[in-house]
Amino acid sequence: MHTGQCLCGQVRFTVTAEPSGARACWCRDCQRIASGSATVNVLFAEEAVVYSGAISTLRMTADSGNTVERGFCPECGAQLYSKTVEPSGMPMRVRAGTLDDPELIAPSSLIWVSSAPSWACLDPGLPHHGRGPDSPLVEAG
Repeated sequence: MHTGQCLCGQVRFTVTAEPSGARACWCRDCQRIASGSATVNVLFAEEAVVYSGAISTLRMTADSGNTVERGFCPECGAQLYSKTVEPSGMPMRVRAGTLDDPELIAPSSLIWVSSAPSWACLDPGLPHHGRGPDSPLVEAG
């Protein structure tokens, strides 16, 4: 089992599955919620993640065109997760920094690098996708 919490500890969570992957996202929405950087997300089956404590949510249409729900702590503002509501069936994206064990899994790819600012530190050792995770790879560098 994996555990985590928000910055102030008001929200805690448990995960009863192993991650199916991890990636860093440079879409403009993620840059805004991460205050200028990418979000680093660990992918889990949604049914394996259980939160306790009050969570505020925001639903938006993402750059991909999907309807996405983002969860955050109403006390400290820490971003907790994002999940695709439509279309359904995609993994939940738990913010890596909220896990009690940040070493659980490292990102294996970068997505939405076409939206990254010129000064972004993009790991040249990871695959770079111009848009979403199923989009074509782009040249690193």
